Amino acid sequence: QVQLVESGGGLVQAGGSLRLSCAASGRTFSNYAMGWFRQATGKEREFVAAISWSGSSTIYADSVKGRFTISRDNAKNTVYLQMNSLKPEDTAVYYCTARDRRWASEESSEYNYWGQGTQVTVSS
Repeated sequence: QVQLVESGGGLVQAGGSLRLSCAASGRTFSNYAMGWFRQATGKEREFVAAISWSGSSTIYADSVKGRFTISRDNAKNTVYLQMNSLKPEDTAVYYCTARDRRWASEESSEYNYWGQGTQVTVSS
């Protein structure tokens, strides 16, 4: 089992920045690809970003490319999502997720473990 705990969400004005963190415990963190998904009220959960086990490979949704950066620190069992130039449409609950494969995926069905989520609200 892998337990995931997100932090760093909050309220920010449009154009601002936030950094989300996800602390993992349980199995060997470095064996897992990690991802971030989000779900806005009344909408389906959508892919945001993902990173391979080593951090050498990352993928992003088109809507966040160039504004968000995913990274990981395997020594700290933590994955991060740096979010810059935030827009009101980025408002959502953000979920950290882990996949028991080394390579990242955009498909939520391919992830095995999920955190409880952290709320990000961007005001206009």
